[in-house]
Amino acid sequence: MSAWLKTARLAAFGLALAAVARPAVAEDATVLPDTSRVVAIGGAVTEIVFALGEQKHLVARDSTGTYPEAAKALPDVGYMRALSPEGVLSVDPTGIIALQGSGPKEAVDVLKKASVPYVEVPETYDNEGILERIRVVGKALGVEDKAAALAAETQAKLKAAEARTAGIDRKKRVLFILSMQGGKIMAAGAHTGADGIVTLAGAANAIEGFSGYKQLSDEAIVTAAPDVILMMDHAGPGVSDDDLFGNAAISQTPAGQARRVIRMDGGYLLGYGPRTADAISDLSKALYGDKAAD
Repeated sequence: MSAWLKTARLAAFGLALAAVARPAVAEDATVLPDTSRVVAIGGAVTEIVFALGEQKHLVARDSTGTYPEAAKALPDVGYMRALSPEGVLSVDPTGIIALQGSGPKEAVDVLKKASVPYVEVPETYDNEGILERIRVVGKALGVEDKAAALAAETQAKLKAAEARTAGIDRKKRVLFILSMQGGKIMAAGAHTGADGIVTLAGAANAIEGFSGYKQLSDEAIVTAAPDVILMMDHAGPGVSDDDLFGNAAISQTPAGQARRVIRMDGGYLLGYGPRTADAISDLSKALYGDKAAD
């Protein structure tokens, strides 16, 4: 056998061995074969892992994973919608559990093609979506029994929270303002976390006709005629009541005339995790007072 042929065969054999030894591509994983060093992407994912009592597996989280307080001690690999593959992989994870919608898409594509199992957690804004998140995270960590128990407990709380507004005759119209830079109002339309939480609290989104978040014209705000403004606390530059109600369009709405605004922590309000039943109850009480029965 020629030296060249022998070398070629040895090289081919080496490549074959490498292919056998290489871990499977991560895409479409549902269970992590090794849970020793897990990265959680998405505040709800981090919260669920802690609620399951499985935080010992976490080696890092993204910047939205700030609850409970103990999560803040974990390394931060960046904002879930502005990830860099290098940042996530720098902590040498054995698995990634990420909320659907993490991005940018190019970064997620790289992570899914890396030799680290990647579990994607569905992102929907309703009761069943919350329960499914818990089940998916539990399955990924190999603790399905714990997840089933937490899902059952959460489901009971969600049903109780919704029952508090079952007797409301007229739903309050709520305008969720994401930001108000330079007097320009960015508000939530359909198929958003804000739209979902408003609905679960027994109210109605004052904005109709589009999905996602969009900058509104003054005319659209006046036409929406919200009864209440809903905003997040601790999420970007703050907006004072004077600035909010001094806005020409807001001042013409029922909410502006009554100076009615509700402010809640963003992670708590829009997390869609085990605490969401409490967030629904707090929001419905802020909207309806004693009419939201305990």
